[in-house]
Amino acid sequence: MKDIPWDLYQLFLIVARRKGLAGAAAETGLSPPTLGRKILALEEMAGESYFHRAQTGYTLTPRGQALYSELQEMEAAARKLRYHYAEGHAPVRLRIGAGTWNTAFMIAHIQTLCTDVDPFYLDFHAGEERTRLAHRETDIGFRAFEPEEANLAIQKLPPTAYAIYKARGARVPDHRWVAVHGTNALSTYLKWPHQNRADDIVFTVNRAAEMRDLIVAGAGLGVLPCICGDREPGLERVQPLPALQHDQWLVMNSEDRHRPEIRTVINRIIKLFRANADLISGRRG
Repeated sequence: MKDIPWDLYQLFLIVARRKGLAGAAAETGLSPPTLGRKILALEEMAGESYFHRAQTGYTLTPRGQALYSELQEMEAAARKLRYHYAEGHAPVRLRIGAGTWNTAFMIAHIQTLCTDVDPFYLDFHAGEERTRLAHRETDIGFRAFEPEEANLAIQKLPPTAYAIYKARGARVPDHRWVAVHGTNALSTYLKWPHQNRADDIVFTVNRAAEMRDLIVAGAGLGVLPCICGDREPGLERVQPLPALQHDQWLVMNSEDRHRPEIRTVINRIIKLFRANADLISGRRG
């Protein structure tokens, strides 16, 4: 295994985290067939099978899980060394893990989070899965519940509210709904239509952003966080869903929270979200 190129291990990590080729392709820019061939090459070189393959995605075999754990530790050590040697020299790249709509909100306010003179760059990773920080996969993350891990530091943000939306001015029948299809409905708000209006779902997509686009196009009703729906001029609220509201926390590794660049970004994110608490908590609509 010592002769296996490190770039194959890096692709293995991305496929494992994204649980399949489609998500990994979006992150790497490589096509799913190319990624599939590279993962097969890794397994052939190692003489081991690392993934169970199915239409719903890739899951790790026991040997794959063991390799994943080892590579996470190596990656964390490498990231720590990069931070140490980059300090005072090249800009540091900070990875921020957040849900689709928190990421979109931060990107819309990118000038307040990172300026031309800051000694760091930002690397956004959007997704509905829980942000991982145990091995420094992410520098700053968002959680919808208070973390229990002892090695994490936390900062509370305004609570997140949700509502049912439709295209502004459109006459959308109550029996026409859009949703992210079940295998990708990882968040509570994405599961809500399947649990409450399953027989009325007319259109499904694989990502939350495309679901928003369907609602804007007048295809049907859908559930969105107010941080998205109330900012979108093509949408209007139909009904709030207070039962879905939840607290949220900004999380980071305890050892890293005092690093100047991480502290700077954390303070800016907190200021941005608290200044827009009415929007995030659904009090603007």
